[in-house]
Amino acid sequence: MRELGSSVRGAARVYFTGGATAVMHGWRETTIDIDVRFSPELDELYRALPDLKEKLSVNVELASPPDFIPALPGWEDRSIYIGREGKLDFYHFDPYSQALAKIERGHQHDLSDVRSMIDRGLVDPKRLLTLFEGIKPEIYRYPALNADKFSVAVNKIVDQVGREDR
Repeated sequence: MRELGSSVRGAARVYFTGGATAVMHGWRETTIDIDVRFSPELDELYRALPDLKEKLSVNVELASPPDFIPALPGWEDRSIYIGREGKLDFYHFDPYSQALAKIERGHQHDLSDVRSMIDRGLVDPKRLLTLFEGIKPEIYRYPALNADKFSVAVNKIVDQVGREDR
């Protein structure tokens, strides 16, 4: 964050997602890459990445939940502020968006991350389900997604958490 903040002059927001969020919140020790999204998409941010990747020996991917699932309304407001470096404000991308993207992908470590988000109070299962219902009409815009399978997976997570809370 410090390196990126010192290398750009323009003001922007940088959103972390995936493993970066997991490591910074403490439910994972490491991540293989840092997934980011910029807003606005300043050229100088993109130009800074190759040198930053080399200098810090880290892989940076341009990826966030709306690349894989419909954007959840209000995701910017639910994103969690981390801090400021230079003119850059850093955030964790909306945990609900991250959780739904992870549920859709369905890998075991993704589902474990979702469980950690719920356990840490970053995601409320009932609200997760409500937000998912809100994007269901937009799933057709993502041809790789199967709306029925996605719905089953989300409901399974919510049901599991509900049973455990009883």
